[in-house]
Amino acid sequence: MSDPQSRIRNFCVIAHVDHGKTTLSDRLIELTGTVALRQMREQLLDSMELEREHGVTIKARAVRMAWTARDGEVYELNLIDTPGHVDFNYEVSRSLAACEGAILLVDASQGIEAQTLANAYLAVEQGLEVIPVINKIDLPNIALDLVREDLRTPLGFKDAEILLASGKTGLGVAEILNAVVDRVPAPSGDQDAPLRALIFDSHYDAYKGVVAHVRIVDGSVRRGDRILLMATQKEAELLELGVFAPNAVPIERLATGEVGYVATGLKTVADCRVGDTLTLATDPAREPLAGYRPAKPMVFAGFYPVLGEEYPALRDALEKLRLNDASLIYEPENSNALGFGFRAGFLGLLHLDIVQERLEREYDVDLIATSPSVEYRVITHSGEIAIDNPAKLPDPATIVEVKEPWMKVTIIVPQGYVGPIMDLAQGKRGVLTEMGYVDPTRAMLTYDMPLAEVIVDFYDQLKSRSQGYASLDYELREYRAADLVRLDILVAGTVVDALSMIVHRERSMGIGRVLTAKLRELIPKQMFDVPIQAAIGGKVIARETVKAKRKDVLAKCYGGDITRKKKLLEKQKAGKKRMKMVGAVEIPQEAFLAVLRIKED
Repeated sequence: MSDPQSRIRNFCVIAHVDHGKTTLSDRLIELTGTVALRQMREQLLDSMELEREHGVTIKARAVRMAWTARDGEVYELNLIDTPGHVDFNYEVSRSLAACEGAILLVDASQGIEAQTLANAYLAVEQGLEVIPVINKIDLPNIALDLVREDLRTPLGFKDAEILLASGKTGLGVAEILNAVVDRVPAPSGDQDAPLRALIFDSHYDAYKGVVAHVRIVDGSVRRGDRILLMATQKEAELLELGVFAPNAVPIERLATGEVGYVATGLKTVADCRVGDTLTLATDPAREPLAGYRPAKPMVFAGFYPVLGEEYPALRDALEKLRLNDASLIYEPENSNALGFGFRAGFLGLLHLDIVQERLEREYDVDLIATSPSVEYRVITHSGEIAIDNPAKLPDPATIVEVKEPWMKVTIIVPQGYVGPIMDLAQGKRGVLTEMGYVDPTRAMLTYDMPLAEVIVDFYDQLKSRSQGYASLDYELREYRAADLVRLDILVAGTVVDALSMIVHRERSMGIGRVLTAKLRELIPKQMFDVPIQAAIGGKVIARETVKAKRKDVLAKCYGGDITRKKKLLEKQKAGKKRMKMVGAVEIPQEAFLAVLRIKED
């Protein structure tokens, strides 16, 4: 029998990246005896090699723990480990919806950062009981009073509510577990109502199909039931259900308030989406749970194999990757310069980096990735179209206006670095909307900024100008009209579509000059002159030339008549002209990366 509902506590841990969330989860698992000590390892819940390497949680994980509280009762604690990065904001919101409480973790050496605030506000909006915990108190030279003040001022916590802990040494972890039992309310679902379960994550299993991670909100589910997914209207036979402890343990029944997994047997993760409601096909619920929305990619890039014959391998690798990642979308694409490849959509830049790294590591595919772009909305005389590839921008004569996505960007930065950060944001067409202070030493700046400026190198520049102290959070605000044009790059008179970019008209001249100068250094010399041009429509705005390799044809002339020399030079010139007509120019991978680095100059 499962525990009565009153003895269940569902909670998650929210924090900024690298504030010790996964380390604290390790200590909670260790203290509750969920995993034997000999099987314990660091970052237990980060199962992917990339997660362990980068120190970021990418996939949400759930684990069931048993804890004997101060009243002598044994409580069932379900911990949901959430991704910390801003790209996975929607996954965090669904993980929070599966809980009644949240541990807000703050690093004692760094204080509150931008994503700490964003996740805390998200938890408060969802009506969760938030338990503030200051982590890493074992570190030397920390200002606890300053961090307490951080938690008091913007978030309104009282001193008595704030707990102190160290995920590394295990200090204060038992107090956290007791606080979860005392402060977090029990789940409030109706046991007799039709089944409604929230899917907060899913993964693909070769034998069981799509395995959905669920929180039962109303009703209960047994093995062998026929289930229905309400958003996609897909039905499936339930192959297995169970709980994570932290490895999968099959059980017969999941009741109201419990967290576990359901093996559906479905073949694509896209049929079983995060945020969807799972119910019984025989007795379906009337209304799905609120808050579901399909994953919407924000950043787009082209992936091309270095060798043309590796195209099938790249296609298979993307298909396999998509089995575990429903938010990755892609479609075939053909480029004049790079041949056959795929246009892929991602949640953000970190998501793009992770997908690219996994393709290269796990599937051994050599890739050329084009510079990332965003989705523009183009209003033409015949209607509105969405464009994510600069090469597909329609003829300028048919365009009424182009709209680009603008973000609300929140930056928390020490007082001494406010000047350089403001300078950076203004250079990225940012508009300051609000400025305040989190505590006496740190300012909070809120900007409206185009996403196209945020995705290229804004984060790297932010970190270097603030010596690593600034933190960033962003969310979509709206689409705004702007004077945008497509900047084409022509190499030897041929447009290289993979190097095209959409830029603001005011900055097009400067970007064109820098890019042609950079490409001149990167494109190898040929036997003929190679002109590199930047053009908007039919108008060339910048030009550089890669000079031809030349044989010294005058070396054998020791004096003699000038006409002899002229004749030899004219002959060489005619040969170069003939070669130019048939010659092809190889463009190296570094040239495509140059577009990424352009904004730094």
